[in-house]
Amino acid sequence: MTDLSIENLLPRANYSVYKLVSMASARALELSDGKRCLVENPSSDKLTTRALEEIAQGKIESKETADLRKTNGGTQEN
Repeated sequence: MTDLSIENLLPRANYSVYKLVSMASARALELSDGKRCLVENPSSDKLTTRALEEIAQGKIESKETADLRKTNGGTQEN
């Protein structure tokens, strides 16, 4: 089971609670529309929890992070 504490999730959303909530809600909507879950053996049937598990495991990333990775040619500066 993935640790879904806010301390572990915030780095995945560039330390923005707003971005984290936006990412989770958008992904939960995709899951409700029938998209496949990217986590093997999710710990819950709740779509929001599944979305947060995907974010925590790095299966879903913010658009900002993806754009930065593309711009830097696959490397991300910290």
